[in-house]
Amino acid sequence: MAAPAWFSSPSDALTRLGATGYLADEATATVAFLAGALEKPVLIEGPAGVGKTEFAKAVARAADAELVRLQCYEGLDEARALYEWNYKKQLLRIQAAGVEGTGSQSWAEAHDEIFGEEFLLSRPLLTAIRRTEPTVLLIDEVDKTDVEVEGLLLEVLSDFQVTVPELGTIEAVRRPFVVLTSNAARELSEAVKRRCLYLHLDYPSASREREIVTRHVPELDEGVVAQLVDVVARLRELELKKAPSIAESVDWARTLIALQAGTLDAATIDATLGVVLKHVSDQDRARRELRLATGGPVASTTSAHPFR
Repeated sequence: MAAPAWFSSPSDALTRLGATGYLADEATATVAFLAGALEKPVLIEGPAGVGKTEFAKAVARAADAELVRLQCYEGLDEARALYEWNYKKQLLRIQAAGVEGTGSQSWAEAHDEIFGEEFLLSRPLLTAIRRTEPTVLLIDEVDKTDVEVEGLLLEVLSDFQVTVPELGTIEAVRRPFVVLTSNAARELSEAVKRRCLYLHLDYPSASREREIVTRHVPELDEGVVAQLVDVVARLRELELKKAPSIAESVDWARTLIALQAGTLDAATIDATLGVVLKHVSDQDRARRELRLATGGPVASTTSAHPFR
């Protein structure tokens, strides 16, 4: 089976991802091309909010493909990731067939019938494997799952197939473009890493972040964009529980448009800090540090408006 043409070259990936609004660098575009050409999954790690999930969405948009998403969480199991049987429907069929001794259908016949396609509930991994159209499979925040779940992924990541004991092995007709994201909450197994291409995304440079914000919020004045990116960069240098991400920079820009703010002065920062910092301790630290950076006195953490 010929490999599907996701991108013809790294430069093609760079152009087409950019057309969707995702501003990739050369390394990211190269990985996007290779993932399609080699039919290998991509493992993307980096801080939250730097564009890991958006990468998969952008590939789907660029290739006009369906996005199938498996959102990982602690306690995720096979029934939610791969497949499960529709037990209620199976029970109804058994009762209708009268297999409890009053009907003519044997248990063996009933067993073969109720473990058929009609009763199979397909979950994201199996759904992506069975699709015949271009598909991007996003396995999001894989580091949040238990270690045992990685075993479920190995068959999909290495052979692009899923084994259902009652039906046999279901192989991909058309291999999906697979993206795994991780915030590095825990170390993933070497078995998973070995099957993937690896990409680390970090916070962008100031110039690239200005370009990203401008692309998403073109109506914001370039001078205000520069102010915003500068403040965000200073916030990331602080010891915070959660540093602001690129997504939060874009949200802040949209906030300034909504407020019709012509500049990002101290009062505006104070009033909108909750857009980019989601912990009160982070906000208190930012207010103190930014006040110092502007040459003002140290603000009280109990002050309602420490910039004013």
